[in-house]
Amino acid sequence: MYVPALMLFAVFIIYPVLQGVSIAMTNWDGYSSRRAFVGLENFARVFSDPNFSTAMINTFIYGVGSTVIQQVLGLLFAVLLDQKLRGRQIARAIIYLPVLVSPVVMGLMYYLVFRYHQGALNDILGVFGAAPVSWMSDAGVAIGVIVVVNSLQFMGISMLIYLSGLQGIPQEIREAAALDGSIGWSQFRSITIPQLMPAFASSVVLNLIGGLKLYDVIQVLTGGGPGYATNSVSTLIGRTYFGNQAAGYAAAQGIVLFLVIVVCTVALNWWFDRTRSHLEN
Repeated sequence: MYVPALMLFAVFIIYPVLQGVSIAMTNWDGYSSRRAFVGLENFARVFSDPNFSTAMINTFIYGVGSTVIQQVLGLLFAVLLDQKLRGRQIARAIIYLPVLVSPVVMGLMYYLVFRYHQGALNDILGVFGAAPVSWMSDAGVAIGVIVVVNSLQFMGISMLIYLSGLQGIPQEIREAAALDGSIGWSQFRSITIPQLMPAFASSVVLNLIGGLKLYDVIQVLTGGGPGYATNSVSTLIGRTYFGNQAAGYAAAQGIVLFLVIVVCTVALNWWFDRTRSHLEN
């Protein structure tokens, strides 16, 4: 029964990773049939490349920043829409709807909002007599915009996960806590949060992996610019491969990103398992 799944895993996961490691140890340009073995030279270059260092820092900003915002907003909307409110089904659908939109389309929509000339936000500022702001020419501002755009698009996933977790909490537990005088914030802290730990783990890991792999929105909004200032590792890999025709070096960057994501995922799962065990005991 495991064989079909293992075959798919081998074809689409194991083989590409091994092929990537093989390419990362060559100087292949990605197009010609000529390639020479260079060993770990590309990996050594990764750790001495200032552009890669900038991209890695940005990648953690995108990953961690988006994850934090999505957890806060997702949990807030989940708690609100778990109440018996009129129109809550419509509200849930509206909040989740951006998840169904392509990140490229979402990036284009927000590009029309944040662009300098005739951008919706600058037009609004102009109505109040304020000068237009070049949102995408300042790296710090542009990185913040990308984090916010990515968070607003995918917070619906967190909301759905937390909503499922909230609805899975037995009503008897809440009623027993209320009889013991635990209501409001006290009940939320002592009952709801421990019961939501599996949902927290799923939401945080999924959001962090998505943020660390962020590509589409960055490519549409800034293209990694100005210069290399807003690149994530994913967009840098694209520029390295297609712009510099350095497939071997791009593969080395991809392997490093893969290892970073694996380490972060394993560490988070270990921490959540330990925290859940502590709360249960």
